[in-house]
Amino acid sequence: MDIEWLGLPDASYLARMAIRLGSAAVLGGLVGAQREIQGKAAGLRTHMTVSLAAATFVLVGIEAGDGTNNLGTVIQGIAAGVGFLGAGTILKKSSDEDIQGLTTAATIWLTAAIGVAAGLGREATALLSTLLAVAVLAALPWLANRVLPPPPPAPDADKK
Repeated sequence: MDIEWLGLPDASYLARMAIRLGSAAVLGGLVGAQREIQGKAAGLRTHMTVSLAAATFVLVGIEAGDGTNNLGTVIQGIAAGVGFLGAGTILKKSSDEDIQGLTTAATIWLTAAIGVAAGLGREATALLSTLLAVAVLAALPWLANRVLPPPPPAPDADKK
């Protein structure tokens, strides 16, 4: 099959790209599905898109062929850029202790890392990171509710 006009050397390269991008999207989607089940604002589509975008940036960096320094710069850019995206999910309420969205910001950042791993062809690392992320997000709250003491009641705002 002649696919050189697409900028691809051969069909096996196209298959490798499809596997890397597809695994990034699917693995990001697993983290996103867990967040969506929990009713969080950043869910399936957000996490899939972040992971796929990170993998795409990495693949473009690889295709640019400028060596590992270029990839390091690409990965730094992804980490910084996604950090800003995650920061947008953090909300500070009226009290100093009432902050929401930190876990969502962290999962967006982690999903970008999963996309980077998949884009680099490190699918095993991406898969293990995804499984650990889902375990942390799903199992730890369940475990904490059974092991840790309940939080103290909130102070009554009317008694000031």
